[in-house]
Amino acid sequence: MITINKKPNILVIGDLMIDHYLWGSSDRISPEAPVPVVDIKKETTVLGGAGNVINNLLSLGSQVGVISVVGDDEVAKELKSMLDKAGAKSFLIEQKGRKTSKKSRIMASHSQVVRYDHESKNSISFESEKKIFEKFQELINRYDMILFSDYGKGVLTKELSKKIIAYAKNNNKKVIVDPKGEDYSKYEGAYFLTPNKKEAQIASKVQIENPDTLKKALVALKTCANLQYSIITLSEQGIALLKDDEVIIRPTVAREVFDVTGAGDTVLASLGFALSLGNDLVSSIEFANLAAGVVVGKIGSATVTLDEIEEYKSSLNKSSIELHIKTFDEIEKIANRLRTQDKKIVFTNGCFDILHKGHVSYLNVAKSFGDVLILGLNSDESVKRLKGEERPINTQEDRAYILSALECVDYVVIFNEDTPYELISKVKPDVLVKGADYEGKEIVGSNIAKETKLVEFVDGKSTTKTIEKIKSVGK
Repeated sequence: MITINKKPNILVIGDLMIDHYLWGSSDRISPEAPVPVVDIKKETTVLGGAGNVINNLLSLGSQVGVISVVGDDEVAKELKSMLDKAGAKSFLIEQKGRKTSKKSRIMASHSQVVRYDHESKNSISFESEKKIFEKFQELINRYDMILFSDYGKGVLTKELSKKIIAYAKNNNKKVIVDPKGEDYSKYEGAYFLTPNKKEAQIASKVQIENPDTLKKALVALKTCANLQYSIITLSEQGIALLKDDEVIIRPTVAREVFDVTGAGDTVLASLGFALSLGNDLVSSIEFANLAAGVVVGKIGSATVTLDEIEEYKSSLNKSSIELHIKTFDEIEKIANRLRTQDKKIVFTNGCFDILHKGHVSYLNVAKSFGDVLILGLNSDESVKRLKGEERPINTQEDRAYILSALECVDYVVIFNEDTPYELISKVKPDVLVKGADYEGKEIVGSNIAKETKLVEFVDGKSTTKTIEKIKSVGK
């Protein structure tokens, strides 16, 4: 991992927008036209465009400032409020008559039915350019790094981009750019750009098919924009860097790819974050690859935290089953993250020595009470104290591995205490589940969980009876 020795302060300049979603369902066609009728159930808004870069920087722990141009409209007020709520310091220039970008999507059964945009895509006025540059001159010494998030909506004009980069270089500040369009000369003098393969091919006019053409494209981009370094992001193949006439490729390792939306924003943010802390470029690229590996495993434009990156890095050398076995510290961080995602957490615990149908049925019912099931597993020492010196039959490692392989179990945490109270206090579950034999008894942790559920056991199924049967067969 990279060295984190301070809280960096990063300035983002680019095209801000609001991504607006109307969620609903559709089960009929309109009598007025051959189009679906969507019954709207929910409405959500998130920061889009450069806002996704800002969200990623904030989730990594950076302080963030943003300069952009908006219209003198209600969308601008909404955008400013969202930035304030997120924790970014915004410096927004209002331009009369300009439409602040808002993209609205009507979603039915998680599929997009239609999108309609409210925005201006023409270049900002000369007066707005002047105000941005003056504000940048005023702010530059407060920030460690400058990021351009160019979505081609007219904020980063050619003249303005060149002026900002030149002024930043004169003040020993690096500018990293997520570019747009075909003419990269507008970013002349930047530290480096982060185009993807398709964008790089268009801008360099080189078809990337092998190592030789990859190097040719990297050289072309470096030359046309007079960059200090040249970089191309290669999706699952990672990031290619031209350094001292050598092409260095650091691959991305993604366990599962659900959605690549916003991955470029995450790469830009994580590179800026790592470099602003004084880390070298290669280690910063490796960090960005880890960050990208996390976000492509999520749905929609996503952000990433340092804890998620650390967890992801440690997971790369584990099997898919072992990934579900967590320590106290790991599960506490996971539970905190799940709560921010409005997930309902279920907790149960036990020895689960010789796994049988009764165990699996019990755990399956427990999972039905929420979104995520966390299982506290008694350690070998804990089992001996509870059940006697002959127990457990299976070691804690074996029991944890088998339980983690069950579809209904999301995480297993081994605890050494006689009760799981300390573990429950870290998880803070919404639902605490115990067997029906606890009816009328005091249940450890019930004062922490929001509610407690009791589950009936399958008749005739128990570890003790299984052990007795094995012993009787042996006689």
